[in-house]
Amino acid sequence: MNTTLKNLAFSSVHAIDLHQLVKAASRVIAPYGPITAFAARSPWAGWEHMQFDKAVERLKRWCDVDILPSEAMIQAAISSHHIDQQELKAALHRWLESQALDIPQEIQEQFGWALLNDNKEYAADIDPGHVKTVSKRLRRLASHLAGPSIVETHSRKTERLGIDNTGERLNHQMMKWCKLYLDDQQAAWPMPHREKGFYGAWKRLSPHDPALPRSLRQRLKALPEDAEQALKKALVDLHIRPEESRQYLEAHLLALPGWAGMLLWMAEENGDDHLLIDYLAIRLSLEAFLIPPELIETPSSQDDGGMLEALIQSWAAYGGMAPSDWLHLTTDEQKSRLHLAQRLKAARRLIWLEAWERTYEAHLKNLISEKVSAPKTREQPPVAQFAFCLDVRSEAIRRHLEETGPFETFGTAGFFGLPIKARKLGKKRSHSALPVMLKPQYKIEETLPDLDYRDFQKRADLAESPKQTFETLKYNMPSGLLLPEISGPWLALHSLASSFIPETVRKWYGNIHKRLVKTPKIGLTLDRCCEGETDLPLGFSDEEKVFFARQALVTMGLTENFAPLVVICGHEGETVNNPHATALDCSACGGASSTFNARVLVALCNLPEVREKLKTTGIIIPEETVFVAAKHVTTTDELQWLDVPDLSPEAQSAFDRVEKVLPKVTEQLGRERLPLLPTIVSVKERTHAEAEKRAKDWSEIRPEWALAGNAAFIIGERSLTKGRHLEGRVFLHNYQWQKDRNGELLANIIKGPVTVAQWINLQYYASTVAPHYYGSGNKITQTVTSGIGVMQGNGSDLLTGLPWQSVMASDTAIYHEPLRLLTVIQAPTESIQRILDHDPDFRQKLKNGWLRLATIDPDGNWISWS
Repeated sequence: MNTTLKNLAFSSVHAIDLHQLVKAASRVIAPYGPITAFAARSPWAGWEHMQFDKAVERLKRWCDVDILPSEAMIQAAISSHHIDQQELKAALHRWLESQALDIPQEIQEQFGWALLNDNKEYAADIDPGHVKTVSKRLRRLASHLAGPSIVETHSRKTERLGIDNTGERLNHQMMKWCKLYLDDQQAAWPMPHREKGFYGAWKRLSPHDPALPRSLRQRLKALPEDAEQALKKALVDLHIRPEESRQYLEAHLLALPGWAGMLLWMAEENGDDHLLIDYLAIRLSLEAFLIPPELIETPSSQDDGGMLEALIQSWAAYGGMAPSDWLHLTTDEQKSRLHLAQRLKAARRLIWLEAWERTYEAHLKNLISEKVSAPKTREQPPVAQFAFCLDVRSEAIRRHLEETGPFETFGTAGFFGLPIKARKLGKKRSHSALPVMLKPQYKIEETLPDLDYRDFQKRADLAESPKQTFETLKYNMPSGLLLPEISGPWLALHSLASSFIPETVRKWYGNIHKRLVKTPKIGLTLDRCCEGETDLPLGFSDEEKVFFARQALVTMGLTENFAPLVVICGHEGETVNNPHATALDCSACGGASSTFNARVLVALCNLPEVREKLKTTGIIIPEETVFVAAKHVTTTDELQWLDVPDLSPEAQSAFDRVEKVLPKVTEQLGRERLPLLPTIVSVKERTHAEAEKRAKDWSEIRPEWALAGNAAFIIGERSLTKGRHLEGRVFLHNYQWQKDRNGELLANIIKGPVTVAQWINLQYYASTVAPHYYGSGNKITQTVTSGIGVMQGNGSDLLTGLPWQSVMASDTAIYHEPLRLLTVIQAPTESIQRILDHDPDFRQKLKNGWLRLATIDPDGNWISWS
């Protein structure tokens, strides 16, 4: 590029608003927080403005990432009868109708069915030479085929990164510097100059990097001091035109979506949009220096002759159409057949996916329809009511509880509508206890009287001091060199004990900790008393207490006919030596246990003044009704009591009855869920002991399945699903449309819980179909890095998805079926239409194929909207 053109290009690029440009480009990645608070994220939340199939195509072109189920997954689903042939034919028929091609219907369906099933009935009759000859005569039609998009043409500029492993070198550099900058107090020597920002620190340190050639290091010194100017300069040096810049930056963000996603999360948390600009300025500046000048220009387009030959061969193999037959067709007929073959080959697995999803929908419809049509039976009033998180793992425990006695269960979001930041007793840091798409508005802390707290803190510090001392020595360079010699024998004994008697070791440590700390009865700062350490108010006002208590009860559908005992159940997993431990906790609480929220809600609902004011809103809680907090341990299928206040005689009777059946429920759950784990051959007795052993074993790579298998979200009355075995695959949210005439409650459920469930669903989907890109690989070979996440080995992208063991039953067999979430709503059609009219995000997800919808009207009719 000559000097005049370069100056013109710089002027054009200089006029770009980089902040808006980078913000727009960052939609292709998702913000990922630290693994210590693993929260469900859809990797495609920013892609929902485009159709699902277009996103599939774009990711394949840009990153060579395939996000459709593989052929092996599809064949396994066929073998297990999870794909119905009639549903496949219907899916093919719908797809053909959408193409509107001028080809006889019979020919389209015959060709389409053969290609879908890879039935190459006529493949033996193909003459390659004849195909090549005909292809040359049809070369004029190549321009009519769907060629490279503008985005693909732009992304071809990144093909030059493959020269001399330039792309690998560039990624290696970015991984290294991201690890250093994002380190959370794990590195022995922290990165110098961090106060100058990511780009500023890199610019001062990179000239001393021995991994770079000396000549390049000298050139790095001449880079602008400002990251924005450096990024603009790199765009000019790489010959990126302003209209191409967004797609080009998107391609670079997708090169390492994990590290870029972590920077995006930090930027959003801190309100600092410079972080991604810094990242891109470093990456593109290095790219401009690493690529030889002669390779800067865009490579020429590829020849389409091979594509024509492949399409002609497809018609010969699947449609019995000899190559010579093409010469007897009109030009329009030739175009139609080429387009059909090209589009169908691209859509083949997408059609299989739709048939798979429709087959599951038909299965769920049959289960629910049988329940809807069954005669209503009069049930005795419940003696206890349980509110569980809508998490799919709650489905089984709710079913078994209801089978053991006159108990009623409810499903709702696990944060119970409390927008809080929680701080546990003795902890220095608070954690957000709500979905990641929301921001906390209040802070609640565990508390003790001052004298008790000082004594407690002394005992807690004493109990934690060995661990803190060890970590201090471990992450200090001089002492870290001597630490193995000093601690080796003791840690070896600990490792042996943890390997062979894990339950004994954990119990021993637990008893010592309890005796040392002697935790007294802990209170909560519910009353507004002062401002917290941040701008968040500490505690609630009197009006806020009533508001949040009422909101939680209305949302879960518990506003009348209260039982003597109401149990609010938070949940958490239990595991040892697992970087992904928080992935087993409550996604509605941002990867934290929802037990804190349960305790806060229980405390609010038991306050006499709150109950008195709730009466004025139409919610009358009987005097004998007592709320109790419990913890659902999903790994061991236990229900453990947390806060049990003084009980009324009626509540005490109900409490005793519940306690009596809980061991039976745990055993029944164990017999149902444990055999689903691939290493369990059979479980006939002591299921709880086996589950506890897995929870306490530090070498266990799969303590439970967590939310694997999730496939549907049902919003409706419990009577729809009560007594039905939904296989732990369904999110269940109580809802009565009769009490929601204006649709406000349904709208909130869709904006909140359904969105969280969809993110969970797509995270599991992505980790299954593209584990190397969106998952986190094998747990055995993971490395915890910078205290914030995991990598494979010592050099990879920051892996933000689920481990292989969370979605796979074996190296070759999947456990999680990659299906897009089916949302089922029990409500009149006009209520659904109102939602679609007033919620553009939900309508867009449905229209573009990121979510599926079915409804059940008041007459029990199942209506599929997708």
